[in-house]
Amino acid sequence: MEQANDLIEKRHEKARSLEDTGVELYPNDFEVSHTVKAILALVDADSDQIQSDAPTFQTAGRIMAINRFGKSAFIRFRDRTGQLQAYVRHDKVGSAAYALFKQFDVGDFIGMVGGMFQTKTGEWTLLATEIKLLAKSMRPLPEKFHGLKDPEKRYRQRYLDLIMNPEIRDVFLKRSLLIKTIRQFLIERDYLEVETPMMQPIPGGADARPFKTHHNALGMDLYLRIAPELYLKRLVTGGFERVFEINRNFRNEGISTQHNPEFTMLEFYQAYATYEDLMDLTEAMFKTAASAVTGGLSVEYQGEMIDFNSPWKRLPLLDALATVGGVPHEILQDPEQLRKFAEKQGIALKSNDSGRSIGLGKLLTKIFDVLVEPRLQQPTFITGYPVEVSPLSRRNKEKPNITDRFELFIAGREIANGFSELNDPVDQKNRFLEQLQNKSAEDDETPPLDEDYIQALEYGMPPTAGEGVGIDRMAMLLTNSPSIRDVILFPHMKPTDKY
Repeated sequence: MEQANDLIEKRHEKARSLEDTGVELYPNDFEVSHTVKAILALVDADSDQIQSDAPTFQTAGRIMAINRFGKSAFIRFRDRTGQLQAYVRHDKVGSAAYALFKQFDVGDFIGMVGGMFQTKTGEWTLLATEIKLLAKSMRPLPEKFHGLKDPEKRYRQRYLDLIMNPEIRDVFLKRSLLIKTIRQFLIERDYLEVETPMMQPIPGGADARPFKTHHNALGMDLYLRIAPELYLKRLVTGGFERVFEINRNFRNEGISTQHNPEFTMLEFYQAYATYEDLMDLTEAMFKTAASAVTGGLSVEYQGEMIDFNSPWKRLPLLDALATVGGVPHEILQDPEQLRKFAEKQGIALKSNDSGRSIGLGKLLTKIFDVLVEPRLQQPTFITGYPVEVSPLSRRNKEKPNITDRFELFIAGREIANGFSELNDPVDQKNRFLEQLQNKSAEDDETPPLDEDYIQALEYGMPPTAGEGVGIDRMAMLLTNSPSIRDVILFPHMKPTDKY
């Protein structure tokens, strides 16, 4: 720590010395004509012409390395598009400019003017004829060879992570491309992008613990949204037949490699469609995204190849429990036998307020989460979820105890959840009331009854299918990232005094 403080003090001394000689530490008057990528593209297109015509470029970036040789130096600098070598010579930039350059450090931002040439090793290099300080770095960057590897520090100081680890920059460029591709995919299919409230009087659309705040002017409590679902379906009722939102959700729950308190979801709704239509759409969307981000339909994730080629497996929940989870077929409809089976597997089961055990539907999904979900590596749609765990889904016409719903699993985790929407206001209200009746004392995830949403359904919502897709988990998958923190620029961390 003492050594780091000494280095910082030396930089401050340099800064004071520069200011004393009239050098501006943070000017804002340098114009960039070409990025690194643009310069290299011109060189690649016609290197002979570059050498014969000797065009002049104005470019800028952060110094990443300096190798000094008396009255000359090679530096490497980086802008948003890439890294380039530059050669600074005393006789080319002049005595005053070179004396100033000798005060530059790794981490400083500089502007340069010059042409391109090839070194003896064949590397294209900018020969600087002018050089200017654009921003002084008061702290040294992490040591070159060890870099910035500590995950805690990388997440807390993402700006350093992005400076020192180009592969991390690539992850977030791919994440941005993923979102852009999804947005374009839906817009091309006549979906309208909308925005719905992030602060809601009733936190609905999912079972999750919300963050609570208070609005002073309105004199009311509000909740950061756990899902935009009920508002998006209000829009379908209002006549927007195809809507989507790429939204931030907030859930006051645990943190893990797959969970962050705030996260990004895609939710979309389509009138006159069924959950089966959305499974087809989801396959097409994921294939388009995988191809755009990775260049193909076979993606490596944590040592296993994920194949996005169609068709994807579609498996009813009960069949998955039996064939993948090893649950005997004969006990799948027997709550008592299932409970005993779950206990033998060490699966924790909670009771509700009245002391009654959880119902068959929740029992089945609890067992599924433990025994089946981790084994679903290749893209798999699980269908036929019980009504008990699907309060917003339409009942199946032939089997009214299950719903027209699917969840998509890839790499042993849920990626998407979709269903044919329940648009019967009477059935919807009864299910909400049943949820509240079965709510346990410690259960603060079941939202209160949303009367306005019921009223919206009473005006009539067309038959509709809707879906939510976890953008962060999708980004993890397509960038081979093991933790959700690796694909969120600023993940939430416990406070600390250390950096």
